[in-house]
Amino acid sequence: MERNTLQKLVEWNNNKRKKPLIVWGARQVGKTYLVQELFAKRYYKDSYIYIDCKKEDEIRAFCSETANAEKIIEYISLLKGRQISENTLLIFDEVQECPNLISSLKYFCQDFRQIPVIATGSMVRIKIQRETHKRGAKESSKFLFPVGKINQMTVYPMTFDEFLMNSNPMLHTAIKKAYEKKAPLDSRIHELAMEQVYRYLLIGGMPEAVEAYIDRENIFESQEILHALYDNYLSDMELYQASPEAVLRSRTLFQNIYRELNRESRNFSPGLIEEKSKTRDFATSIQWLTMAHIINQSFQLKEHITMPLMTNNESSFRLFLGDIGMFSHQSGINAASFISNKKDNTLTGIFFENFVANELIAEGHPLFYWRGKASAELEFIIESDNKLYPIDVKKGRGTLNSLEKFSNHNKFECAIKVSKNNYGYNKEQKLLTIPFYFISFVARDLAKGTLAY
Repeated sequence: MERNTLQKLVEWNNNKRKKPLIVWGARQVGKTYLVQELFAKRYYKDSYIYIDCKKEDEIRAFCSETANAEKIIEYISLLKGRQISENTLLIFDEVQECPNLISSLKYFCQDFRQIPVIATGSMVRIKIQRETHKRGAKESSKFLFPVGKINQMTVYPMTFDEFLMNSNPMLHTAIKKAYEKKAPLDSRIHELAMEQVYRYLLIGGMPEAVEAYIDRENIFESQEILHALYDNYLSDMELYQASPEAVLRSRTLFQNIYRELNRESRNFSPGLIEEKSKTRDFATSIQWLTMAHIINQSFQLKEHITMPLMTNNESSFRLFLGDIGMFSHQSGINAASFISNKKDNTLTGIFFENFVANELIAEGHPLFYWRGKASAELEFIIESDNKLYPIDVKKGRGTLNSLEKFSNHNKFECAIKVSKNNYGYNKEQKLLTIPFYFISFVARDLAKGTLAY
């Protein structure tokens, strides 16, 4: 399956000053497939060496004892029986199993910068943090992160854009052309596109679940895969956390994201999860889950906003699941609700809010929302090219009351209303209305500072 993030790897590879690259991302989001199947096999063909640090014990043991890049290159070259040069791509997968390899990237950068190196793994940041703060370890033996000596990128679950690119290329092309022309789709094609949005809300962007849906057109098989992945995420928490209490809190927090959002305020409330608990009791769990890219955190902004965006109250925030398919699975809602004629009455607005949050995160946007007086609220505030773009996510038509109150305190370039309505722009109100199937493109343009309307 094709991924937009392939282009980022190509750009990295074409950069004459590139450094070793670390690819971050949660479990099963397609990091290995992207790096090996899409990138290495197309751009390096037979000139790459793939190393699985979880399975290849000899290499893991050797690299655990030295960060010397020259020794590592020599050892791998002799073990694999292949000469390593500037035309050889080295891929270290599951690198969290050998944190010392990450330290060695400093020396790959300093001494062998001509050799392209990619390291990837699902819990890398977690393992790094534990190694860095290991109790009882001497300063000289503690893990050192190669600051300034690496490039970095993050892989997320497939966005709606990528989902449609693989599941219905012709419809994807029609939507992309309409977006580029800044024109509404024909009403019948618009309905087809919205049907695909609802499918995506159910299936999500985990590649294995998407592949099952595309290859076998089997929604229920994709649901079984999601169930297994969900359980795997819960199991991971036992492997990478320090104490039984931390494991229990992280699991409980993860399992209650839908419940937390399915409230009027949608703000995180620790008492909903554990009676008489405080936000600080869950601070470590929140940090763990966000570092693992399992959840995304959005912070509250109040009244007048200043740039760069930053919250002045870190105790008021919302949490979203990193994959909308897992969010739908966690909700317990029947799969038929997403494809029935009554879906608009069944699905609440939080499904669409979590969906938009993930699309923004995938393009590197930090998440903020705005709360004014008298329940005025805007789901997301984006800063792009030193300009503000408030985003209102509406399941239906909705009103503009919150935007009017926001404008009393803040100047903005353009407000964006994301809903099931077709495309339109009101110059007088500075209001851009986009259908849900345009959000991937809008998020990308906001990240580049190239949004036009």
